[in-house]
Order: sequence, then structure tokens, then C-alpha cells
Amino acid sequence: QVQLVESGGGLVQPGGSLRLSCAASRSIFNSVTMGWYRQAPGKQREWVATITAGGRTNYTDSVKGRFTISRDNAKNTVYLQMNSLKLEDTALYYCRLTPPSNIPYWGQGTQVTVSS
Repeated sequence: QVQLVESGGGLVQPGGSLRLSCAASRSIFNSVTMGWYRQAPGKQREWVATITAGGRTNYTDSVKGRFTISRDNAKNTVYLQMNSLKLEDTALYYCRLTPPSNIPYWGQGTQVTVSS
């Protein structure tokens, strides 16, 4: 069993920044792709960003140029640096780890609220 714990969410004004963190309890973190997803009220959960074990990154179009996903394998932690935040970025942000079984592990989520 893998446990994921997100942190770093909060209330921020438009144009501001936040850095989310996701800490994994097992060393399996070092060998798998990690991802960030988000879910706004009344909407489906959507993919935001992924980073492979080798450090290759991908982003959904709406956050390209503003968000940066990174990982520190020594700390079993993945990060999401969020800059130039917009109102539409408001959502509950989830960390995901997918093992070879393709049955993912999810964190509990951390709330990001962008409001003026």
C-alpha cells in the first residue's frame, strides 16, 4: 500500500503563486510516473500534469507556461509550482501514483482557491 499526502493549497489572489507538494510513503515513487489532477465544484476530475521517473513532463494546455511539475526522488516527493493563477484554477488538487497494475493511488487532495 502506498500513501500519498498533499499539502500547500490555500487562498491566493489572481496572478499569485502556490507550490503544492505530494509526499509518498514508499520507494516505489522513484520508478513510476506521478501526476497532478484537479476537480472544480460541479465538474469532472481533469488531468493537469505528469512527470515520468526519468523527469519528462507533460501538461494540459490550459496550464502550459504557468505550472511546473517536478520531483525529488530522495524525498519521495512531487511538486506542482503554480504561477500566474487564474480564477478558473480554483479546484481540489489531487496527487496520483500509478503502479504497473494500473490501479492508481490517490491522495486526499489539497484545496486551491483563487479569488480577488
